[in-house]
Amino acid sequence: MRSLASRHFFFIVSLIWLAGTAHAGTLSGTVINRTTGKPEPNVALDLLSPTAGMAEVASTKSDAQGRFSVTQDAIGTAPILVRATFHDVSFNTFVPPVRPTVEVDVYEISQDPRAISVPSHVIIFEPRDGKLVGAEEYQVQNSSEPPVAYFRTEGNFDFAIPQDGALGQVSATTSSGMAVPQASIDKGKGHFAIAYPFRPGQTNVRLSYGLSYANNAAMVKLPATYAGAKILVVVPPGVTVAGDGLSAAGQEQGMMVYTHEPLPAKGTFTVNLSGVASAQAASEGQGDREEGNSRQGGPEVIAAPSRLDNFKWYIFGGLAALFAMSAILLSRNQVIIAGAAAEEGPQAAPAKKAGTAPAKTKKTAVVATPAAPSPGAPAKIAAEVESQVAVTLESLKDQIFRLELRRQAGTISKDDYEREKSRVDQILREMVQG
Repeated sequence: MRSLASRHFFFIVSLIWLAGTAHAGTLSGTVINRTTGKPEPNVALDLLSPTAGMAEVASTKSDAQGRFSVTQDAIGTAPILVRATFHDVSFNTFVPPVRPTVEVDVYEISQDPRAISVPSHVIIFEPRDGKLVGAEEYQVQNSSEPPVAYFRTEGNFDFAIPQDGALGQVSATTSSGMAVPQASIDKGKGHFAIAYPFRPGQTNVRLSYGLSYANNAAMVKLPATYAGAKILVVVPPGVTVAGDGLSAAGQEQGMMVYTHEPLPAKGTFTVNLSGVASAQAASEGQGDREEGNSRQGGPEVIAAPSRLDNFKWYIFGGLAALFAMSAILLSRNQVIIAGAAAEEGPQAAPAKKAGTAPAKTKKTAVVATPAAPSPGAPAKIAAEVESQVAVTLESLKDQIFRLELRRQAGTISKDDYEREKSRVDQILREMVQG
C-alpha cells in the first residue's frame, strides 16, 4: 500500500515538475545541408506553433557555423515547427516540446524528374448519400544520389482524377506523419499538379474527390500518370467491383482490397462499382466518425490517427480530410514525441492572420526553481498523456496495416518488411512494459 502511494506521489511530483519547467523555453540546433553534408549558414528560420494555427513564435537565422538558438516563452510548452527557407523553398522540421536541440535538414534543389519514382498507387471508393467519394494516395520515392530535393515552381508532381470529378483536399506527408496541405495547379481536363519539394526518402501525396453515384452505380475511368506503379483498389464490403485486370486480394481492416497490374504513363483502366456499404461497414464507419469527432477538440495538424481509419472518416463523411501517420511515441513514465521533418513548397507556407502583429520574441532567464504550476496542471497533463497514448496505439495499428498493403502491392522487400514489423512490435512491447 505504501509502495503504491509512493508511486502516485512520485507521479504527481513528476507532473508538477513537468508543468513548472515547461515554461523554460530555449531551442538550439544546427542547419545541415544534407546534399553537401555540411552546416549551412545564413538560412532564415521561422518557429511556428502547430497548436495555434501556425502562428509565428519567433524567427532567426543560422550563423556562420549553421547554428542557431532561440529563447522564448512559448518554446517547451507545445510542439514547434521550424521552417527553414533555403533557395526560396521551405523545409519543415517538427520539434516536440521535450526536445531542446534539433538538426534542421535542407537540400540542394534538382529539377530533374528522374529524381523521383512512384512505386504504388492506392485508390479507395466509398458510396455516401448518393455520391461516390474517392481517395487516392501516391507513394513517391526520392532515391537521388547525392541526395537532393526535387522541386519545380510550375508544378513537379502531376496527377489526374476521373472525368467529372470534383477535386477536394490535396496534401503531402513524409515519415513524420504531418500532412501539409498543398495548393493544386489546374492544368485542365481533370489534370492537376502540385509544387512540392520532395526530399530524399518517401513522401505520400493524398487527395480526394467526389463523383456522381446515380442509382448506386458508377463506371469510373481511372487515369495513370506514372508508369509502373502497383495499383490497389479498396472498397467497403457491400460494394461490388468489376473491371479488366482487377484481382481480389482479400480483406484488410474491414475493407475489400483488389490489385491491378501497373499501367503505362497516361494509361487508363475502368472500374465498375455498384451497391452500397453493408450495414456492418456503415456501422463501423459511423463509429470511426464519432471517434474522429471526439479527437477534433485539439489542433488538426498534430492529430495523427490511423491512416486507413482516416481514409474511412473522410470517405464516409464525404470530407476532404487529411490522412496522416502518427509522429508521436509515448511511454507511461514520460512523454516521448518522435518528430521528423515535413516540408512544403513556397505556395503552402502558412499565412499570418490579417491584422495580427507578429509575436515578439521575449527572452526568459533560466531560474533554479521552476515556476509554480496552476492547480489543475497535473490533471491536465495526465489527461493529455492518456489521450496521446490512444493516438499512439492508432498509429501502430496504421503502421501495421500500411506494411500489409505494401507487402500485397509488392513495393517492399521481404527483409524490409520483417525489419519494419519487428520495429513496430518492439514499440508495442515497450509501451506495454512501460
